[in-house]
Amino acid sequence: MATPTGNAQTVVYVGDSRVARPTKVHVPRDYMAYPGKSETFIPNFLLKEWMVGSVVLVGFLVLVVMHPAPLGYPADPTNSAFIPMPDWYFLFLYQLLKYPYLSEQFVVLGTVLIPGLAFTALTLIPFLDRTPERRFTKRPVPTMMMLLSLAAIVYLTWVSWDHYQHELKAKNIIPEHIAREQEMHAKKQAGGGTGGDQPEPAPVKVAAIVDADDAAYKEVYMKATCVQCHGAQLKGNGPIPGLLGIGDKYNAEQIMDIIRNGIGGMGAQYDANISMGLTDQNLEDLAAWLAKQKATP
Repeated sequence: MATPTGNAQTVVYVGDSRVARPTKVHVPRDYMAYPGKSETFIPNFLLKEWMVGSVVLVGFLVLVVMHPAPLGYPADPTNSAFIPMPDWYFLFLYQLLKYPYLSEQFVVLGTVLIPGLAFTALTLIPFLDRTPERRFTKRPVPTMMMLLSLAAIVYLTWVSWDHYQHELKAKNIIPEHIAREQEMHAKKQAGGGTGGDQPEPAPVKVAAIVDADDAAYKEVYMKATCVQCHGAQLKGNGPIPGLLGIGDKYNAEQIMDIIRNGIGGMGAQYDANISMGLTDQNLEDLAAWLAKQKATP
């Protein structure tokens, strides 16, 4: 606005009138304005994603059929020395359930409440943290939650695996898959390899139970703690050796000493058997019967 002042004019700006006020609102053009460069999401783009996903799924199915995942060894409920272990990605939850305040009468807290809170927090984070900032240093709350979760998972996984190794060492147990692999390598070294041009080794003849009608077997062994680990047929289980042929290694007095004091990873069994109703004479009869178990009677 101009005002006359004598022979000169003074220009006074009201607001920012030097910038023209836009009269039109910019509206982005529709995708159809770019033929060949864009397309509608539903159904065109989504159909392509489904087709790619189907091809990948078929590829996975072919791999699963051609290379099936190996199954574990058959479970033996009589093997009291077996230490159950989940897959590595569940070790942190396995360790979490070992703590007294998350197990037994509090097992619901460790199996439902804590995992439920964790998944609920992950679900709510996008709604609670709505800042447009992409740098993690500018988003302290989600960053701290992520770092805390990762630290807890790594720590619990390490503690669980370390405790498992200590248990194996303390009980003198070799896991079954490792024991079988070691046995296979030992047979290969003893036989000079297992090449295709070499004959297969002859099957090993397994010793039979000696004097299977003895009362020490039917009435004492079947009631004793021995049957829980070594099996009804005295064949053992995985890392637990069998009792067939034990008479070639120990006599009755030595077997009775093992029952009283234990050997290797096996603890003393005397008190446990007495508490189960067996007598000292029963255990002596059992030791004498086990001494008869020889590979070549």
